Amino acid sequence: MFTGIIEDIGVITDLKKEFDNLHITVKSNITSELKIDQSVAHNGVCLTVVNIKGDEYTVTAIKETLDKTNLNTYNIGNNINLERAMKLGDRLDGHIVQGHVDQTATCENIEEANGSWIFTFSYDSSLNNITIEKGSITVNGTSLTVVNSKRNSFSVAIIPYTYEHTNFNSFQKGTIVNLEFDVLGKYVSRLVNLDKID
Repeated sequence: MFTGIIEDIGVITDLKKEFDNLHITVKSNITSELKIDQSVAHNGVCLTVVNIKGDEYTVTAIKETLDKTNLNTYNIGNNINLERAMKLGDRLDGHIVQGHVDQTATCENIEEANGSWIFTFSYDSSLNNITIEKGSITVNGTSLTVVNSKRNSFSVAIIPYTYEHTNFNSFQKGTIVNLEFDVLGKYVSRLVNLDKID
């Protein structure tokens, strides 16, 4: 489990394909605190540390993960949001995040708003994921509050601290991001659509 509060921005230093898997090596300030088998969220995707060398560590994404996330769009040198799993007893500063990306979205607009930024994203609503006004959403692993919720789009307001300490500062119109919808909203959507499930 995660909180959606980003700890560090890592830099991808190596990408290696092996059959359908992708081994991702990341240089990070938190590497010295990691251990093999530990879970780390990468742009909101929970991946297991499989190797550590110096200030770099490696994780492996399988085909299922690559098909549902933006990890297969990354290149060496790209920045990636990182968060370690939360400890029992810690404050829950964001919201409950599982590290299981539901789908991707496309950045449609970035608007400066007198000291902050409004980012608007569109997503495929046929997967029955929903947002609600003032509800929680995780974008590239970052816990955020939804504004301007619509059937297949929503916006989030980004404060300067978040802009500087996540990879939101690299987003452009057309950037593909990972979404994890609020877990309570997913249960509600599932219950409402039970008659459509085979």
